[in-house]
Amino acid sequence: MRFLGFGEHAIDFYDGLEADNSKVYWDAHKHQYLDDVRAPMEALLAELEPEFGGLGEPKVFRPYRDVRFSKEKTPYKTHCGGVIEQGRGGGAYYVQVGPEGLRVGGGCFHLEADQLARFRTAVDDPRRGSALEKIIAKLTRAGFTIQGERLKTKPRGYELDHPRIDLLRHKSLYAAITWPPDDVLHERGSFDRVRKAWRALRPFNEWAADHVGISERPAR
Repeated sequence: MRFLGFGEHAIDFYDGLEADNSKVYWDAHKHQYLDDVRAPMEALLAELEPEFGGLGEPKVFRPYRDVRFSKEKTPYKTHCGGVIEQGRGGGAYYVQVGPEGLRVGGGCFHLEADQLARFRTAVDDPRRGSALEKIIAKLTRAGFTIQGERLKTKPRGYELDHPRIDLLRHKSLYAAITWPPDDVLHERGSFDRVRKAWRALRPFNEWAADHVGISERPAR
């Protein structure tokens, strides 16, 4: 199925879910989720896979929250996310639709201990670290925000005057850009937005794949 935009009730569905995050609401409006959110997301990822699938298999995240270790017990996520990645941390192409609109991102959303060690080794290296600096600077100029968990101080083994200390502080590092809800969300134009953003993110994901990779720790 060719992606033609998210359904007309996609944002209304999530606005309602934010107001009433209950099974009663979910069951009454599940058809809107399936028709206006999930089916378009699956079509979007399927159409992007030929260009970006070298990083991994496309996946739509499940709509249910994992509440086992959370104080927040609402059962449903208030957005729908999709991703193409080889393994968490080693680069990812991400897209999300929800009340804030269309959000696109990429990079190292989570780093296990072995990945973090490789990330910092690469950032510390003048050639590889400078390459990442240039990638991040270009994404910033293109309108992306650079995010991720960061240490308040320097990581062990590095000095505060390190030329890339800001990057070394990161425990995760990713770039994201958001378009608020508009008519384009429901049109073919949102495919162009995601593809253009993912193309801009490709150098970042290639850097992550080359220098961070997937975790060597056993899957939990």
